[in-house]
Order: sequence, then structure tokens, then C-alpha cells
Amino acid sequence: MDTNGVGWIGAIIIGGLAGFLAEQFMRSNMGLLMNIILGIIGAVVLNAIFAALGFSFGVGWIPYLITGFIGACLLIAVARLFQGRTVR
Repeated sequence: MDTNGVGWIGAIIIGGLAGFLAEQFMRSNMGLLMNIILGIIGAVVLNAIFAALGFSFGVGWIPYLITGFIGACLLIAVARLFQGRTVR
């Protein structure tokens, strides 16, 4: 897991903040644990995608927050695509 130079504890805290900001921006109703998960997973996935494309916001907590916010917003949008679809 690439934490972009912030460490595990920093990744959890910043991921939670990124997930909370994404929740407010996307107007979704999720809990604290889901905010942390979305923020961390969003940041890790988007960092991997950016690395594959040769793009980076930089190293530190602000780039990790930006990447986590964008990644969490994308994850919320994807979850909304599948929400409400049921198999009969």
C-alpha cells in the first residue's frame, strides 16, 4: 500500500478526512468507518492509477488528501451506479 509518505496513522486520519469531505461534496449518507475506508482506498487506487500514467500530485499530506478526496468521490459515484440494481 502506497501511503504517499504519510505513514499508516496519517493515512487513516487523512483518509477519514478525505472520505468525510467526499461524503459532504457528493451528499451521501455514510458513517465514519466508511469515510475512512473510502478515503484510504480512493487514495491508494488513484495513486496507483496516477503512477501508471506517470502523473503525481507530490508527496505529503496535502497531495494525499487531494488524491483521497478525488478517489473517494469516484468510489461513491461507482457505488451509486450499482445501488438500486437488484437481481431477480
